Parts: sequence; C-alpha cells; structure tokens
Amino acid sequence: MKIIADNKIPFLRGALEPYADVVYLPGKETTAEVVRDADALITRTRTRCDASLLEGSAVKVIATATIGFDHIDTAWCEEHGIIWRNAPGCNSWSVKQYITALLVTLARNRGLKLSEMTLGVVGVGNVGSKVAEAASILGMKVLLNDPPRERAEGAGAFVTLDYLIAHSDIITLHVPLQKEGPDATWHLFDASRIAQLRPSQILINSSRGPVVDNKALKAALEARSIAGACLDVWEGEPDLDLELVGLLDISTPHIAGYSADGKANGTTAAVRVVSEVLGMPLGSWEATGIPAPAQSLSFEIDAAGKSLQDVLTEAVLHTYDISADSAALRADLDAFERLRGDYPVRREFTSFTVSLDGGTSEMAERLSRLGFKIK
Repeated sequence: MKIIADNKIPFLRGALEPYADVVYLPGKETTAEVVRDADALITRTRTRCDASLLEGSAVKVIATATIGFDHIDTAWCEEHGIIWRNAPGCNSWSVKQYITALLVTLARNRGLKLSEMTLGVVGVGNVGSKVAEAASILGMKVLLNDPPRERAEGAGAFVTLDYLIAHSDIITLHVPLQKEGPDATWHLFDASRIAQLRPSQILINSSRGPVVDNKALKAALEARSIAGACLDVWEGEPDLDLELVGLLDISTPHIAGYSADGKANGTTAAVRVVSEVLGMPLGSWEATGIPAPAQSLSFEIDAAGKSLQDVLTEAVLHTYDISADSAALRADLDAFERLRGDYPVRREFTSFTVSLDGGTSEMAERLSRLGFKIK
C-alpha cells in the first residue's frame, strides 16, 4: 500500500511504515500525478482534495489532521466512494488557550476589567464551548449563538446573532465555513453586519478567513466605527492585506489550534482512520514524544496584592505569549507559511503546574478550572 502524507504533520513518521510505503511531501507538491497510485492521503488544510487531484486515482481514504475540512470536496469524494474524515475537537483546547491569552492580552493592553464585560461566542461546538467556559472562568458574562444547536436543543441557552451583537463587548467566531444553506457562514460578518457593531466593540476571528469580509472590516477599523479586531485567519491567506494587519490589535498566522498537544491529537485521529479503512492494526495508536516548550512546565506566582485577573493573566501568559506570535507576523508578512510550518512548541494549560504564593482558594479554583495543575 502507498500513503501520501503532508511532511508538516508532526509525530507521524514511523507509525505507518511497517504496513505501507509512506511518501512525505509539502502540501503544494501533492499533485494528481503523485496521488494516482496512492491508497490514502493524510493531509492538512493547504491541500485541496477535489476532482482535479483525485480523478482516476486509487485513493480510498483521506484523513485530514485538522478540525476544518473545507479543503475537501466532500460531496465529490462521497460520490466516488472515497472515505474522508477530519479530526473534530482535536485542537479545541489549543484554541481555548489562544482565545484566553488573547482576552487577557486585550485586557492588559487596553486597561479592561474582564469581570465587567460580556463575550459573545458565535458557534458553540467543540471549540466554542471551551472558549465560553474559559471566558466564564475569567469572570466574563457569556452569550451563545449557534442556530443548528438551538434547533436541536431549544432556545434556552442561545440568543440570536442580532441580540449577541447588541449586548456583547467582544465577539469571537468559532464556526465552520459554509457557503450555502440556512447556516451559511461565508461573510457572516459582511459590511452590513459589521455596521451593526459599536465603536466600543472588538471582533475576533479564529475560525475561517472568509467568515469575515476583510475589506469591510478594514473600512470599519479605518473609520474607527469599531474599537478593534484580532485575526488568526484571513481571506486569501497566505497573502495578507498589509494595511489591515496594521490596524489590528493582534494578528497571527492561522496558528490558534497549533499547540503541540492539538497537533498530536490530529495526527492520532488521522492514523486511526487510515488504519481502519486499510486494515492496519493501529486502532489504538497514539502520537507520542510531544516535546517540552521553552518555558518551564512548573512555575510559581507571587499572588500577594494581586487581583484575580492579574493572577489569571500571569498564569495564562506564562504558557503562551500571543503577542510574540503577532509581532513575528508583523515583522515579516511574507513569512506566513514559514511561521506556521516552523511553529515553536506550545503546550496547553493541562501540561503546566502552578504554585501560588499568597494566593486565595478562588484563584486556585479558577486556575484549576482552566486546566492547570495546582501545587
């Protein structure tokens, strides 16, 4: 058997080699000629899997080591008997960490008191639900919008998008990219919806670039009709609008879900899918060898005289300094793909142990709920 794998997928080498010929290639080099005699593809979002790539090939299964799957023409694959799977939830803790770091950074830079603010979460799946939980732990009031879940579960926990916009201080988007249908999200925040935002509001998008009309967002920021915005995903990426980048509070190269733990989860899911379809004995395989980050996994916070928000901010930013990722992109906008491909090791909250000196039981409880181990 032959498997084509994206060479940027970590923890994969050696897992499948006992059972197949595995060819590792950059996503852009995964061509129709290359996959013609392949039985499986293990891919990321940079490889478009459609008829132009797959027509006439022997591919039986496509496993993407990502939550997103808009790079796969799922209808065409299903029509031609090709099994495809994504890895739902694999990096949900990573995005939780990213948004938590973003919120405390915004608060620090803008002098905000999070306990007096409301976060609107649009899309409350694996990722959005964890983001909502984290915001609540930070002391924020949280509003939820998710029409598919509302239809399935009832309106009790959810609000309309118009209500969320009207009553939120910060809005964060966690929806899949859908171009058609009642739950279409392409340009969900278009010029008219962005015009609903107030001069005090901040918009965050770490879902898919086209969920926000980037030209309309730039116009709103230039006109100062909204307070600010933060983007991890972009229309037309990796080619960015230089002027838009300069207007944002935080701008990162599509790395919200790029924790080492999240990548390991995505690789694990991909290997298990390929194993199942091709009959390999790897159904319980797990990615191992996740490296340690540059900072210590065990650290101490002197909490004497500090507020709850101060302590949570210090702990969160010890695990992940989001400003560094933003500064790296701003320093070299042409390095978008390199910054993604060579992303440094980032470990999630659950990998860290915190010692509190002079802290309160509430501080320890909130840190524990975020995922930290408390010593």
